[in-house]
Amino acid sequence: MDQDEHARRASSFGSQAAAYAEYRPDYPAELLAWALAPLRGCRTKLRVLDIGAGTGKLSAGLLAQDVDVVAVEPDPAMRAELTSRFPEVDAMPGSAEELPLPDSSVHAAFAGQALHWFDLDRALPEIRRVLRPGGFLVAMWNAYDDKVPWVAEFCAASGSVARSDQDIESDILDPLGRTEVIEFPNRIRRTVDSLVATVATQSDMLISTPEERDRTLAAVREYLLANPMTARGEFDVPIQTFAIRATPS
Repeated sequence: MDQDEHARRASSFGSQAAAYAEYRPDYPAELLAWALAPLRGCRTKLRVLDIGAGTGKLSAGLLAQDVDVVAVEPDPAMRAELTSRFPEVDAMPGSAEELPLPDSSVHAAFAGQALHWFDLDRALPEIRRVLRPGGFLVAMWNAYDDKVPWVAEFCAASGSVARSDQDIESDILDPLGRTEVIEFPNRIRRTVDSLVATVATQSDMLISTPEERDRTLAAVREYLLANPMTARGEFDVPIQTFAIRATPS
């Protein structure tokens, strides 16, 4: 992906903020508990940062872990969706490269489905700046589990990110310092219509021409309607959630 396409895809989500909030997967509670476990001995209530928070998918899960959440999101439409859904989150404009927080102000920083959009050379010093001593960064991604044959075929039809494509590349891992990498099983409940709507929120769909988008979504619908696993009513879509917990060096 060249830099121009990367920038277009990174900034594409605001046009579909409500659909993103409705259809994108949540994050497993077990994963968030694992992520926060090293901090649970802290004497004060945890304050964590959600960077590139979007519509609050990750913020919602963090709130359920009984922590205070401050969210930073550059896109005003995505941020408006977040604040309307989760008014208890302290949401503000900003980016990973320019965090609008004081030094040593959060116990941990999180990035859900977002780290690959960051300029790590600029973002990591900012993240280190706002972390309290002993703090860390947690990045996570949801990906379809293409070990399941029908899911692999669906990913081929839709261009969706699959588990086997979610290898965490060295250009992300290397700058992060000491890391732990883990994956958790997850699933989403969908119908043909709602899974097609989920595909429509992908960045590649959002920057496609209307003709390309319609062609891909029609192919996805055709596949799902022809597959006995997905053709009728609701069904489970297996996914995997990958996470990195890192102490930026």
